[in-house]
Amino acid sequence: MARSTFRTEIKSLEDLTGVRRAAVLLVALHQDTAAKIMRCLSRERLEEISREIAAIDAIAPEVRDYVIREFYNLLMARQYVDAGGMSWARALLQKTLPPDEARRIMAIIEHQVHEQPFSFLQKTEKENLVTFLQEEHPQTIALVLSHLPPGMATDILSALPTKRQIEVVSRIANMDQTSPDVIKEVERGLEKRLAGLVSERFERVGGVQAVAEILNMAGRATEKAILEGLEEENPQLVEEIRRLMFVFEDIIRVNDKGIQAVLKEIANEELALALKTASEELKAKIFKNMSERAAQLIKEEMEFMGPVRVSDVEAAQQKIVDVVRRLEDAGEVIIAGRGGEKELIV
Repeated sequence: MARSTFRTEIKSLEDLTGVRRAAVLLVALHQDTAAKIMRCLSRERLEEISREIAAIDAIAPEVRDYVIREFYNLLMARQYVDAGGMSWARALLQKTLPPDEARRIMAIIEHQVHEQPFSFLQKTEKENLVTFLQEEHPQTIALVLSHLPPGMATDILSALPTKRQIEVVSRIANMDQTSPDVIKEVERGLEKRLAGLVSERFERVGGVQAVAEILNMAGRATEKAILEGLEEENPQLVEEIRRLMFVFEDIIRVNDKGIQAVLKEIANEELALALKTASEELKAKIFKNMSERAAQLIKEEMEFMGPVRVSDVEAAQQKIVDVVRRLEDAGEVIIAGRGGEKELIV
C-alpha cells in the first residue's frame, strides 16, 4: 500500500518549524506527560500541533535529542528569568551553553516575555504595581497575577490587604480558560491607565516643593532676591516656599552660636513641647548648647508633660523655625549648606 503523501520524515534540523518542534517534543515525551501539556494549550494551537503530529512518519534520533535539549534549556532559562531577571538568566546561560546557543535561547525568552500578556507590568516597580493594582477588581488582579512570573505574583499578593488576598486567591483557584480577546481587552485597559498614572506623576515633578529644594541649594543671596521678587506678586506662595525650605529638623544644620541665639528667645515650655517628636541627634545638638542644669530642666519638662497633641508640637516647632529664619536674616545664624558660610571672614 502506498504511503500517504502528507506523511513527513524529519531528518535534519532544517526540517524544523516552530509547530513541528512542539510536535516532535510531544512525540518524544511519555504519552501521559504529553497529554498534560496538551491540556494546557488553546484549541487552535492544539489542533495545529495535532495535525503536525499526525503528519510525522519518522524522526531522526539527533533531531529528537536536539529538540528535547532545546526545550530543557528554554525551561531552565525561563526559570532563571523568573528567579533573577533577564541579566541573571543571560549570565547563567553563557556559563553553561555555547555562546551562539545562549544568545538564541535568550532571544526566544525575550520574545516570549514581550509577547506574554501583561508583560509591560514586569517593567514596573513592585511598590508602584501594588498601588496600581490594589484598586482594581479582584477578578482583574487574579487574571494579571496568573500571567506574571510566580515570584512577582507572590510579592504583589503578599502586599495586598488580607481580605483582598483571599478574594484574589479564590478567583485564581476557580479561574477557567479565559478568552484571548478578553485578556487583550483587560491588558489594553491596564496599560492605558498605567500610562496615565505615569504621565500624572511626571506632571507633578514641579511645584512648591521643587522650588524649595532648588532655593535651599542656591545660597542665601539668590534665595533672598527671588523670594523678595515673588513676594510682591504672591505673598502666600512665598510663605509656603519658606515653610518647606527649612523645617524643624533642619535646625541641626544651624551653627552652635546660632543655636544659642535661638534658645535665648524660646521659653522652656515651648522648647520641651517642640522636642517631643525631635530626633535624638537634634536633641543632642540642642542640649549641647545649653547649660547642664537647663538641659536637665527641659528633659524633666518633657518627661512629665504626658501625651500632647501633634498639632501643638508642630505649632511650637514652627515658632522656633520662624525665630531661626528671622535670626538668619539678621546674620546671627549660619545654616550649613545655605550659602551663609561663604559670607564668613576667616
